[in-house]
Amino acid sequence: MTVSPKVSDPLVFGRRLRHFRNRSGQTLAEVGAKVDRPASYLSMLETGKREPRVSLVAELAGAVGVSAADLLEATPPSRRAALEIALERLQEDPVAAELGLPYIKATARLPDEVLEHLVRLHEEVRRRSQLGAVTPEAAHRANAALRSEMRRRDNYFEGVEETASAALEAVGYPGSGPVSQGMLTDLAGHFGYTVAQANDLPASARSVVDLGRRRIYVPQRDLIGSRGVRSVLLKTLGHFALGHQDPADFSTFLRQRVEANYFAGAVLAPERAAAAFLGRARSEHDLSVADLKEVFYVSYEMAAHRFTNLATRHLGIPTHFTRSDEEGIIWKAYENDGVPYPAGPDGAIEGQRLCREWATRRAFHSTDVFAIHYQYTDTPNGTYFCATHVEAARDPRHAVTVGVPAEHAAAFRGRNTNRRAGSRCPDGACCRRPGQDLSSRWDGRAWSSARAQSHVLAVLPEVTYPGVDLFEVYEFLDRHAEDEAAR
Repeated sequence: MTVSPKVSDPLVFGRRLRHFRNRSGQTLAEVGAKVDRPASYLSMLETGKREPRVSLVAELAGAVGVSAADLLEATPPSRRAALEIALERLQEDPVAAELGLPYIKATARLPDEVLEHLVRLHEEVRRRSQLGAVTPEAAHRANAALRSEMRRRDNYFEGVEETASAALEAVGYPGSGPVSQGMLTDLAGHFGYTVAQANDLPASARSVVDLGRRRIYVPQRDLIGSRGVRSVLLKTLGHFALGHQDPADFSTFLRQRVEANYFAGAVLAPERAAAAFLGRARSEHDLSVADLKEVFYVSYEMAAHRFTNLATRHLGIPTHFTRSDEEGIIWKAYENDGVPYPAGPDGAIEGQRLCREWATRRAFHSTDVFAIHYQYTDTPNGTYFCATHVEAARDPRHAVTVGVPAEHAAAFRGRNTNRRAGSRCPDGACCRRPGQDLSSRWDGRAWSSARAQSHVLAVLPEVTYPGVDLFEVYEFLDRHAEDEAAR
């Protein structure tokens, strides 16, 4: 089998399309009329802001008088185009944002020598910023930049969806239900790889690939479970399916990891089947991430991610996703619904501590901690409805939350919950200082030593004892004081 042609780099594709269109002497409107697309859409293709569907590539090629292979070639059509692409990418780098450099558009009036001068300056600034190891601050900046892009896209990556869909079609996916184990083996073969399970993989690696023998080694099922093996295999295959090269910097590494994880979700819960399933559930006012998990045989976290991929594009529902530990430290987060996540000075969310009133933290203290915890939370940005699942198998335990603005709650299971909380975070004091009653009993009468933070990105709250949650300390003392009084 051969891999279906795809656009591996939207910026290069766009410049090649513009090059051949100009060579043919046509305007955007003239080419658009031939392929039944508006000029504005073609303009976004040429600037790399949109990716064409695979079926459209051949039509565009015919319209400008070249072959599809000519459009899909991975090299810029000219030195000028290569410089324009380089400048575009370098200006998106977090280093440029940190320096506050104004954006310069590479218009036709910008001389070649000026363009080359700008590219070389940007490259040198970037090189010098990467001379040392990646610091937590640099990791935060890269993560914040990528999350901003995901928000602009509504967490929907059209090119990855198309790559996954074409691969599934090649191995005979019937169009509904979970992807079988046999299909996953065939999928590896489709990209030219075999799969082997091993019980001695390095602790720091989720998989290892022998590029010479084209073999992918994944953990044995008894180590991470069947769903885990399926996920690891597809996340690894995603790098090859999407044409990833060795990352030159941390930003590229982070982007590749997000795209590979997205590919895995798009294969295990295919867009057309998953969107149809969610559409039916919405019409029945019974949307549930737990059902998506069971129908497509994926983990709850992957089902939650997949919901955020499809909810805005197919259902018109803005949403947010959070994975955090029992202390409320955020490990992963995404939002396009305005939920007020706490953020550091560099815009980083990961490593920040969530408000104790949010469902993600309250779920750990539910009567049945492993049941889905539904809750409405009033925040400075409005009221949100959330469903939280505590992952029992993860050590330490984590909670995965999917939430939406309250006006969309009517479409979800659990909408009739009576649980409601109020949060003034991230700017309020509801989590920074115990209430007046607790404080009056324990201020000046308590001392505590902080234990090591559980997350490398965790920030220390602004309290008397850095790293100590006074609220929890005082509540602990209160409980024990009551026990002593009762004796």
